[in-house]
Amino acid sequence: VQLQAFGGGLVQAGGSLNLSCTVSGNIVSPNVMGWYRQAPGKQRELVVRIFSGDERTPGDFAEGRFIVSRDINMRKIFLRMVSVKPEDTAVYYCAVHDLKIGIQYWGQGTLVTVSS
Repeated sequence: VQLQAFGGGLVQAGGSLNLSCTVSGNIVSPNVMGWYRQAPGKQRELVVRIFSGDERTPGDFAEGRFIVSRDINMRKIFLRMVSVKPEDTAVYYCAVHDLKIGIQYWGQGTLVTVSS
C-alpha cells in the first residue's frame, strides 16, 4: 500500500491551500483516513481524521480551518486549509488505517510553508 500526497507549497498567511492524497495497492479494510503534520523540531500531530462513517476528529488547533473530505472508497483524502497562519508551516502527511490488518500506512509528506 502506498500513499502519495500532492498540493504542498508556499502560501501567504490568510490564504488557502488544498492538499490531496491517493492510496494505491491492496488495502483490505480502510476505516480511518487522516492528515497529520510535523513542524521543525516538533512532534507529529493530528490535523484531522475522517472515519468510514464520515465522523471527523479535528486536532486541538484546527479551529475549523482544516476541512477534510474523502472519496466513497477511502482511496483519496483531501484537505482544504483556510485562513492559514505561519504556525501552520509543516510537513503534512496523509495516512490510512487498515482495520483488518491493523496497520496504519503513511504517505511521504508534502511541505506547506506559510509566509507572514
